[in-house]
Amino acid sequence: MDCTINWLPGTGMGFVAETASGHLLTMDGAPDGGGRNLAPRPMETVLAGTGGCTAYDVVLILKRGRHDVRGCQVKLSSERATQDPKVFTKIHMHFIVSGKDVPAAAVERAVALSHERYCSASIMLAKTAEITTSFEVLQAA
Repeated sequence: MDCTINWLPGTGMGFVAETASGHLLTMDGAPDGGGRNLAPRPMETVLAGTGGCTAYDVVLILKRGRHDVRGCQVKLSSERATQDPKVFTKIHMHFIVSGKDVPAAAVERAVALSHERYCSASIMLAKTAEITTSFEVLQAA
């Protein structure tokens, strides 16, 4: 997997990443660091990417189990070290899965499989952060 990051000098501390799949992702710094607050911070994109990675796994695992999943939301909260490097030290992921008669046990299993086996991002971040999860299942109409 490759990615190219280009600094946009006219923006202060704005950057554009071009991914191997040809997509663009804009990032910016906080005003106190020379940025203009026009896009997510780089570490926010790491957290968002991790949430996307695990949500993808959970939906795929549930679909493969032939569950009628209709929605999946992951709310992430995190803490970072106060000293450089300011790595993530704690991350909590709360999954809200909706569907028609989706068993809680299936969601619990999907979340566990993602974090123990499939989600490269969360497994990597678990090297520095304590990662915890919770979930709820909502019945879809």
